[in-house]
Amino acid sequence: MRLILAWLVNACALLAVAYLMPSIQVASFGSALLAAAVLGLVNSLLRPLLVLLTLPVTLLTLGLFLFVLNGLMFWLAASLLEGFVVGGFWSAVFGAVLYSIFSAIISSLLATGKNR
Repeated sequence: MRLILAWLVNACALLAVAYLMPSIQVASFGSALLAAAVLGLVNSLLRPLLVLLTLPVTLLTLGLFLFVLNGLMFWLAASLLEGFVVGGFWSAVFGAVLYSIFSAIISSLLATGKNR
């Protein structure tokens, strides 16, 4: 049940990002659900490997390169799907930051007392 709720929260966060940023477009709520699932898979499967491979660059930039990695993962998910469009690299970076912020805020608002 918590997985489905997290999936819906991430889809709503993605719709909020698309509403605020004109360079990011989501065709429908179904597209947002599919994009949230793909983002979750990409972030859980591919991101740890990329973080490990780019660890020297991340250390040199004091962690700022992680924003680039998040943007690349966001852009990759958009390139894999038809109903989810990201206008460019910087749109992907700012969209990924907003997506993370909105997802965290919505998740914390929906959390019950014993889950905190």
